[in-house]
Amino acid sequence: MFTALLDTCVLWPSLQRDFLLSLAVEGMYRPVWSTAILEELEYEEEQKLVARGEDTTRAAHRARRLVTVMRQAFDDAEIDGWQGLAGTYGLPDPDDEHVIAAAVVGGAGAIVTHNTKDFPPHLLPDGIDVLAPKRFAADTVALNPAQALTAVRAIAARSGRTGRPREIPEILNRLEVLYEMTEAAALLRPLI
Repeated sequence: MFTALLDTCVLWPSLQRDFLLSLAVEGMYRPVWSTAILEELEYEEEQKLVARGEDTTRAAHRARRLVTVMRQAFDDAEIDGWQGLAGTYGLPDPDDEHVIAAAVVGGAGAIVTHNTKDFPPHLLPDGIDVLAPKRFAADTVALNPAQALTAVRAIAARSGRTGRPREIPEILNRLEVLYEMTEAAALLRPLI
């Protein structure tokens, strides 16, 4: 199964995270991440909730709960042993070194990130590509559109909006508008 490291920036937006992890639940790829990525996610999620007016204690609890649920749902995703490789790739931003190190140790064929420019191709180990989430989603959906549709239906079911005939198109439309996943949406639309 193809393995992809998901960077913090692709896990932070809720809908995007739900879509990408739903594809993983359907067995379309194996996600991996480092402890550092989950720590960043917890911090950013808490800050997002506080900015939206959530009490700081409740925001911290919800952010911690998100990371706990991710660890439980993907109990083999958290990569350890990458620390010795961090700092050996010469990236422009040393804070991104842990991302490549975790991808190498986790056997990832891709790093999925919005910050593709921060990972110059000539500095990447052989066999690891850096993909924007829209490209990764489109490529993953293209492998099995019917299986991806199951993932979209799972999102609709979790949202509590089942029973309405337009809910899957609504989700696809939001994905298309918010994250420009036009290719993924185009592949799924004929199946609806």
